Amino acid sequence: MIGTDSHTCMGGALNAFATGVGSTDAAAAMATGQLWLKVPETMRVLFHGSLPSGVFAKDLVLFLAGQITEDGANYRAMEIAGETISSLSMGGRFTICNMGVEMGAKAAIMEADESTQRWLSQRGVKGAVKSVKADADATYSRVLEFRVDQLEPQIAKPHKVDNVVPLREIAGTPIHEVLIGTCTNGRLEDLEVAAAILRNKRIVPNLRLIVIPASRSILLEAMGKGVLQTLVEAGAEVLVPGCGPCVGVHGGIPADGENVLSTANRNFKGRMGNPNANIFLGSPAAAAAAALEGRIADPRKYLA
Repeated sequence: MIGTDSHTCMGGALNAFATGVGSTDAAAAMATGQLWLKVPETMRVLFHGSLPSGVFAKDLVLFLAGQITEDGANYRAMEIAGETISSLSMGGRFTICNMGVEMGAKAAIMEADESTQRWLSQRGVKGAVKSVKADADATYSRVLEFRVDQLEPQIAKPHKVDNVVPLREIAGTPIHEVLIGTCTNGRLEDLEVAAAILRNKRIVPNLRLIVIPASRSILLEAMGKGVLQTLVEAGAEVLVPGCGPCVGVHGGIPADGENVLSTANRNFKGRMGNPNANIFLGSPAAAAAAALEGRIADPRKYLA
């Protein structure tokens, strides 16, 4: 699978070798049905144990980015597995594969299972899908294993995705804008987590809470379930599905000196349209908690 967006690697959650390419390469592939790629080495990342309550796939992938660093998987296929991954929803798996490129990976791929098949069937794919998995004697350039039972909420500080610390280390940092959405965390389950925290509450004055569903279908489903109503009643502004302020194209470009807590995948200097603003990355739960308090706050107290 190829696409003209670097986060095409998100398709790895569907057991596809998915990678971003330039528009010229994409046009060539559309015309010929073929594309030349150098075969990457493969590294394997295994996660063991269960995520604690109030810790999400976004925390897991931010932790991984902090461990591997922004170039630790350069031009490698990152094979991500373990019982932790098997227990995640498809949304959580998409979040992790989406950010494979933030560690330099050419692709991030997960094995298919019943959840994968069910997700595809619900979207019109008929019959069993032919999947791939590593050979029993496969060799890897690197193998990493992590236990996640004690993992805490994580935050990536400006201006690098791998500048990751436990949320508690920077709790209390003032936040002026919160963005919940994008291709990384704009799925229904992400909006539902935020709505659960914000239900019957109001965000702090003078803070902007921007919500962007990842697709039209998610927008409609969130409307039908009352999720968007809950968010709007809490003070959120809902924008049309798309990239929006994630890449600084419209709606929510921060002012000089402002701090943003975003559920997006990148916090580079100027990423949201202003090089004089600071972008922190976190989970939808952490984003909702920040909107309530006007500062970085542990979301677990709102989910107990």
